[in-house]
Amino acid sequence: MKQSLQLRVGQQLTMTPQLQQAIRLLQLSTLDLQQEIQSALDSNPLLEVEEDSDSPEPQSSNSQSESNTNEADSKTTSAEEAPSNDADSEWAERSDIPEDLPVDSQWEDVYQSSAPSSSAAGSADDDYNNDYRHGSSESLQDHLRWQLNLSRLSELDRIVADAIIDAIDEKGRLTVSPEELVDAFDDDNIEIEEVNAVLHLIQQFDPPGVGGQDLQECLLIQLRQLSPDTPYLAEALQIVEQHMPQLGNRDYNQIMRRCRLKEDQLRDTLALIQTLNPTPGDCVGNDETEYVVPDVFVSKKEGRWLVELNPDIAPKIQINSHYASLAKDSGTSSDKDYIRDNLQEARWFIKSLQSRNETLMKVATKIVEYQRGFLEYGDEAMKPLVLHDIADAVSMHESTISRVTTQKYMHTPRGIYELKYFFSSHVSTDTGGECSSTAIRALIKKLIAAENPKKPLSDSKITQLLAEQGIKVARRTIAKYRESLVIPPSNERKRLV
Repeated sequence: MKQSLQLRVGQQLTMTPQLQQAIRLLQLSTLDLQQEIQSALDSNPLLEVEEDSDSPEPQSSNSQSESNTNEADSKTTSAEEAPSNDADSEWAERSDIPEDLPVDSQWEDVYQSSAPSSSAAGSADDDYNNDYRHGSSESLQDHLRWQLNLSRLSELDRIVADAIIDAIDEKGRLTVSPEELVDAFDDDNIEIEEVNAVLHLIQQFDPPGVGGQDLQECLLIQLRQLSPDTPYLAEALQIVEQHMPQLGNRDYNQIMRRCRLKEDQLRDTLALIQTLNPTPGDCVGNDETEYVVPDVFVSKKEGRWLVELNPDIAPKIQINSHYASLAKDSGTSSDKDYIRDNLQEARWFIKSLQSRNETLMKVATKIVEYQRGFLEYGDEAMKPLVLHDIADAVSMHESTISRVTTQKYMHTPRGIYELKYFFSSHVSTDTGGECSSTAIRALIKKLIAAENPKKPLSDSKITQLLAEQGIKVARRTIAKYRESLVIPPSNERKRLV
């Protein structure tokens, strides 16, 4: 084979470091973006947080020249101007502290005005603060062991109790049987009667119903802890103890026949059973509330829907003009290179942040334009929307739209939604139009909410009702949408009225 050289002209997309950084920032959530900005502030000395000031801040001549060559430097301000601080002014007003202190002086020798009171207040609130900080992170096992420490048990019984508490899951159910616990111990002195006695003690702990091996035992534990004069307590015990399968299948006719109850009596008995907690362990746990910070605010003003970026999702950063001016001053070559490299990285980072905000604003604005009916009337007016529609509207690739809408949230008058919530597939209608899957879910939820509890709607009946409105959906699709809404089937929705 003969070797030769050929010259070709072509185009190729190269993933430059700037482009990689812009893509990475684009797909970050609000929390990850704040961490990325803080990391950049810590690693790059030329980046600083832009401080708000009432008076205009002067700029140096070097900063002015830099702003002519780069748009990002137009926002830089002088770093020599110190921002005002209320705490600093209050500190300066104190006249009892001399300016010059001896080298060997102690803080307590000079500043003693409020130290005793603050220390006393801190010591008085130590118990409260500890309880407040650690109260939400207490696990169910910690809660049970705290109660166990208040009980008088022998050393052997305490070992059995610790093993039982370790075998209780986060829902409050005992995951092993007493026989398995006995087999797990190597001590021959531990018998099944002793394990059952300790288990019975733990089942009296808070929360009520903890330590049950199944749902039936969990409900029975809670019923037996009620006052004996509770109305319909005997009937509830009989139903849970003897007719649990019929109760699960909502076979109320068979329950009324076997227990010899009338319909109103069964209704009151079921009301008592419904007050019980099937998962008592959920009352105690380390679950903490997580709050979603919206990236975009949507509001209606003078008949128009306005889209605004949340200014609090990330701190405003700028280039330190004082350090940037050192790039042209005299100095060693290594120092100049270090400052110029960090200056260029700072410019890229700020430009990537601006590009992220612009892209997020474009996508959010187009989503609001498409889903104006949802903002006006709710889920039933949601239009079908796919990534390709928004990508064509903003002249971007679908992968970019996917990155923008992932873990980004929009605050609307109807609540906070992830941007992906506004995208849904479509179903054809008899009139030739399209209906989104989100709107169909809303219609299913509305139909089930208005159904007769004695005769709940089946999936086939819901299919017929939607067909009357011109929406053709298969029965299996209705079942899939109903399950996504966490709505049980018709036989489990049956109620007594």
